[in-house]
Amino acid sequence: MLMGVVETLAGLVGNYLTKETGVTVVFESAIVPRWKDNCIQFKNVFVSRRPGHGRRNRNVSKGSAETAAAAAAAAAINFDGKDVTQHVAEEEEDSNFTQFDVTIDTVNVTLSIARWMNGKGLLKDVEIKGVRGVIDRTHVFWEYNIDPRSLKHEHSPGDFEIESFKLEDLLVTVYQPNGFRPFSVSIYSCDLPQLRKQWLFYDFLSANNCSGSFDDSLFTIHPRQSHNILPGYSEVQNPWKKTSRLRIDGLEIDHLNRGIEGPFSWIQQGNVDIVADVSFPLDDDLQFSKLVHDIYEHMEATINSSSSDNVHHDFSSVISSIRQIGQKEKEEKFLVMDLHVQLNDVRAAVPIFNKDLSYVNNAMIRPIVAYVNSRKTYIPINCRVVKRLSEFDGSWTVYDSGLMEDLSAEVNMSSIRYEYMS
Repeated sequence: MLMGVVETLAGLVGNYLTKETGVTVVFESAIVPRWKDNCIQFKNVFVSRRPGHGRRNRNVSKGSAETAAAAAAAAAINFDGKDVTQHVAEEEEDSNFTQFDVTIDTVNVTLSIARWMNGKGLLKDVEIKGVRGVIDRTHVFWEYNIDPRSLKHEHSPGDFEIESFKLEDLLVTVYQPNGFRPFSVSIYSCDLPQLRKQWLFYDFLSANNCSGSFDDSLFTIHPRQSHNILPGYSEVQNPWKKTSRLRIDGLEIDHLNRGIEGPFSWIQQGNVDIVADVSFPLDDDLQFSKLVHDIYEHMEATINSSSSDNVHHDFSSVISSIRQIGQKEKEEKFLVMDLHVQLNDVRAAVPIFNKDLSYVNNAMIRPIVAYVNSRKTYIPINCRVVKRLSEFDGSWTVYDSGLMEDLSAEVNMSSIRYEYMS
């Protein structure tokens, strides 16, 4: 009887995850380790997203992860060439997306009926351990006529808003399009204070801490430490919620300049060290507390300075100022990223024929490139990117948020200033 209830609950949770994420979920077993916490533990979970899963596999199923992985591999082999077009046409599903097949050792989820009734999804806390598999992006192609910002997710009631998300021991192999070499991505541990479907990229960016490796280059996200700590500096006075440091060391240059045109694509060897200090704006509740405090002082001063006959008129003006201040607070929420990029041991090759340089510049640039190639050099680039918080609303990647475009523009301008000063 107990196992029947557990399997039913597990099925409901699995169906919810399948509906929210559009993936196929197969789990081997499920138990309820803590009844009082409404926690369900899934063991040996297989998660897959492939063409053809759009309509036929809307429900979670119970079975062996190995069997499910073999079935997914066989289905992926059949989806090639003409068969892909035929199946996609039948399913009315676009195959231009990141596909994956991963197995998960343990998934712990905590349920909240109250959150579900409030339209925030059924899940409260999620903890994932032991992820292995393949991320297949070989089918992805870029549509140049489409603005990336138009691909943002549109919010709908019931989108998950997880209060706490933890991930440990992830190791996957990534296959990129256009024959790029396969590489591994690891996450040793990751702790997010929240994970919302509508703010997916922003919430990962604002992680409490995250460590791992990208193509054997270590990366970390952690709170930035500072020696300038002033006593009595309250959180309300601080314009930022927190400042996190993102760091990745020794990233191969081909991850950044592959497939692009211009002078940056001339670099054929080298690696990059990236350090970014990201300042996040205050949450709505902290800003609202500050706003209420300012409004109270404003209202008290207005009433004290007004006669009894003009109190109503002055109170209306205070209400009007409240709306103006609230709108101003909403519009002035920004994310600030201070970026430091260092190119190490770069080796470049200037094309014989190129449209980026004039005849004179082409003759001048070759001895400069030859000088750089003959020495062990590094090139520092510093810049700052300021983005409105609203641009991350509905964003799932660095592209649809516009952050990649802003970073590219700022880095290019900083490179021009560096070359000019040199």
